Amino acid sequence: MGRDFEAADHSAALIEQVQEAIAARTTLRIRGADTKAALGRPIEGRTLDTRAHRGIVSYDPTELVVTARAGTTLAQLEAALDAAGQMLPCEPPAYGGQATVGGMVAAGLSGARRPWAGAVRDFVLGCRVVTGHGKHLRFGGEVMKNVAGYDVSRLLAGSFGSLGLITEVSLKVLPKPRAALDTALEMPAQDMPCKLRQWRDAGLPITGACHVDGILHLRLEGGEGSIRTAQAVLGGERGDGAFWVALREATLPFFNDRRALWRISAALSAPLAPLPGQALLDWGGAQRWLKTDASVETVREIAERLDGHATCFTAGVADEPFHPLPDGLLRIHRQLKAQLDPHGIFNPGRLYAAI
Repeated sequence: MGRDFEAADHSAALIEQVQEAIAARTTLRIRGADTKAALGRPIEGRTLDTRAHRGIVSYDPTELVVTARAGTTLAQLEAALDAAGQMLPCEPPAYGGQATVGGMVAAGLSGARRPWAGAVRDFVLGCRVVTGHGKHLRFGGEVMKNVAGYDVSRLLAGSFGSLGLITEVSLKVLPKPRAALDTALEMPAQDMPCKLRQWRDAGLPITGACHVDGILHLRLEGGEGSIRTAQAVLGGERGDGAFWVALREATLPFFNDRRALWRISAALSAPLAPLPGQALLDWGGAQRWLKTDASVETVREIAERLDGHATCFTAGVADEPFHPLPDGLLRIHRQLKAQLDPHGIFNPGRLYAAI
């Protein structure tokens, strides 16, 4: 496939900015489209904008692998994949298509298909990174293989730019499903886990299960025969897929509530306990979005009782938006930061004050 006509390799300029920051001990605030600026702690430092470094470097649909520069928008990437009948299975939020490939990996946010297909990090095959030593290094590659030691390319997923500057990413992609069914069923939330187990045992190809406002929204994808069978079993009100786009982009009416937005990631076996506010249950109940005025301490206590963790998606509500780490795990994070970013120039404090 030919290169994107807007492609531009600005890696030399990015490397130079990092090297200057290292020499001057200046902190850098890495940004793409800033679509996730409200997530994490605020950063003070010189802005390093990746959007000029864009374009699809290589794409071989027969190999199910695409490599794109960090500033490439998801709209550009998904348009190229769609033309070949393929997709990013992890369904990351695109925020109107403006979110960038680098930001997608750095944030590690996955959509409704995540429990059935995998997370963003599961589809990262390799990347190029400017390290805190000022070197432009390549980690991983364009094939699935075993990795000895740290798999740095996947380690960067969800690091929010605290370990290095991602300049290029190679991703595994998959064919789009041949058929899909989008249906909505009136159902109490407490009935959802039992029903999902029954449908899973029956072999229904579920790739989305979200409960909100007394309605269970289901998405099934697969062959035409399996979808016809699922339709006969489920019934319900047929949809056109718009619900799943709005869920991915956080544009459902649920997200318009003025209260703080929290995401509680719970164990799959955790009970559907009442929550202090309005809840949207995604991932079959494992991801629980909550709009609430409850205190930070209250939400975090609830998450821990569910054997999970809570992240605040509203700026200015929590001093530590991400769930506090145990001392041992925090120590490992700090050691990784020291190895990859010894001068602490990349997004210092974005994840945690101590990193």
